[in-house]
Amino acid sequence: MLDILDTAGQEEYSAMRDQYMRTGQGFILTYAVTSRQSFDEASSVFREQILRVKDADKVPMVLCGNKCDLENQRQVTKAEAETVSKGWGVPFFETSALARINVEDAFYALVREIKKENTTKKTNVKKGKGGCKLL
Repeated sequence: MLDILDTAGQEEYSAMRDQYMRTGQGFILTYAVTSRQSFDEASSVFREQILRVKDADKVPMVLCGNKCDLENQRQVTKAEAETVSKGWGVPFFETSALARINVEDAFYALVREIKKENTTKKTNVKKGKGGCKLL
């Protein structure tokens, strides 16, 4: 089951956002391709906040550029976002909620990332690379 939280425009709920980040297993960092500011926030502020709150170097996430149907208003290139996502090692999608482009694919990719992370954790525990041990 996925619990979907949209925090867009809700800066006053930052403490609540931290709690969701603490308990969330994966995240879709979404920005508008028509807004440089939203890209900058998603690609730095929110990602760093998630990693800090989770106390991790890597967390299952997907980078998602929404409003790709508004090509004539674009402020963020697809190539720029692809470079960022490759640097993070996460999937990237350009989507349009309005035109229903790639929205499901982004969620499926997130679920795959979460499953991959959970499988890695289980494997590491079995190999003695993590988990609890009693001495």
